[in-house]
Amino acid sequence: MKRLSRATLAIAAALSVSHSLAVTRGGTLVYGRYADSLFLDPVLNDANLDIWILTNLYDTLLQPTADGKGVQPGLASRYSASADGKTFTLTLRPGLKFADGSALTSADVKWSLDRARKPDNGAWSSSLASIDSITASGSTVTLKLKQPDPTLAAALATFNAAIMPQKLFTAAAGATDADKAKAFAEKPIGSGPFVLSEWKKGSYMVLKRNPYYWQKGTDGKALPYLDSVRFEIIPDDNTRILKLQAGEIQGAEFIPLSRVSELKANPNVNMTLFPSTKVNSILMNNRPTLKSGAANPLSDVNVRQALNYATNKDALIQVVTYGTGKAMTSYMSSTTPLFDTTQKGFPYDLAKAKSLLAKSKYAGGFEVSVLATSGSADDLALLTALQQMWAAIGVRLKIEQVDAATKTARYRANDFQMRTAAWTNDINDPSQITTYYAVYDNVESVHTGFKSAEIDKLFAQSQQELSRVKRASDYRRIQTLYANAAPIIYLYETPYPVALSKKVGGFVQIPLGNNIFSGAWLDK
Repeated sequence: MKRLSRATLAIAAALSVSHSLAVTRGGTLVYGRYADSLFLDPVLNDANLDIWILTNLYDTLLQPTADGKGVQPGLASRYSASADGKTFTLTLRPGLKFADGSALTSADVKWSLDRARKPDNGAWSSSLASIDSITASGSTVTLKLKQPDPTLAAALATFNAAIMPQKLFTAAAGATDADKAKAFAEKPIGSGPFVLSEWKKGSYMVLKRNPYYWQKGTDGKALPYLDSVRFEIIPDDNTRILKLQAGEIQGAEFIPLSRVSELKANPNVNMTLFPSTKVNSILMNNRPTLKSGAANPLSDVNVRQALNYATNKDALIQVVTYGTGKAMTSYMSSTTPLFDTTQKGFPYDLAKAKSLLAKSKYAGGFEVSVLATSGSADDLALLTALQQMWAAIGVRLKIEQVDAATKTARYRANDFQMRTAAWTNDINDPSQITTYYAVYDNVESVHTGFKSAEIDKLFAQSQQELSRVKRASDYRRIQTLYANAAPIIYLYETPYPVALSKKVGGFVQIPLGNNIFSGAWLDK
């Protein structure tokens, strides 16, 4: 019997109450967001505030599965790769249309992907860099690749590969692609389940039902079930919760983990913890000297491992995540494809921590500084607990609270010893987080300065390896090497906390973060 993944089981459980209701059509779902979107162009974008709206406006050739680990047909009803992995062929569904009623053709697909893979077009162009040329004929789109690319299917299911209407975009005001994108994004037209109807920036946004959407619901009619979704921008956590409890809104995102138990006890609310790809860690500067020129104890692997073993993750999960977290055992989340389930991470072991520190030049202890975001209750709770834990091995943790902009600037300038950090995948493949965390040439391994020639070689090999078994072996070794080097403090994974009225059914936030409103409905 096939065993369902943890993510799939959790999503099924979260929706079990919803499925007990009869699916109804019509109505407006009012959803409280903590911040507004900024720019609704899928190519020149990398912000979650935009991405999680873009996936409701635009559609892609392939789509991520509900557990975030695979892909399934989207605008393309089928796809295949040649035996040598250098040709990728997709067949479009018949009768596809954009939200204005105009036909979506293979020419739009070619133009969209050519725009998305242009080297200077956005931070995500590299995800399609293996494509050498694209041809469009009838309902068939053929991608010729420079080399085999096992990540391509996942890339074609990612927001930046959204299919856009070439004629409408090129007709937009502006001389450059960036100018046209800015104009088009004010009133975007895609082929997703919804289309932008109204937008008062900083206040609210309304998406109305796309009458030409291709996907069918359980009743055999076209999705979405809702007439519209209205996003109210409510930055204050408490206000979002109060409005939900009062029935003024039917959904609220980013519920503080400290409020989860309270909302679970509310008979009118479905408090759901959707499985995520979010990992929380402490980044350590691994370089021998700091920006100031001072010697850096964290350049010693024995010190880095000692701090990891001196970190009681189970206690932190209770204190910081109120029991909702899960201990990290890899730099990637357990919901990431090719996550190695045999990884042990760093279980709490104070004796081992003391033994490792004794092998270093810092057996008597030392002081280390960590950048925290000022005003962040989670950062303060985490770091205060770590102060107490690390004091047991003679390490004095100095907390330096700075605003988010300063923290980011100093991080990018490598001007830090430690800093709090979190990561969420945007693509259902381990290559994205690996290029950031473990491959120096990208962003200096998230600015830790960590380098491994063997990891670099394994990663380059994995990027052309079509055998999933062999690729999994490459990633198993990468995760082991990374853990042995301990460039970061492994902390915990956390879910996506979303609170919904009991009247809402069918809403899903998948591990990649995408908010799926196409299958949502309101019980009348």
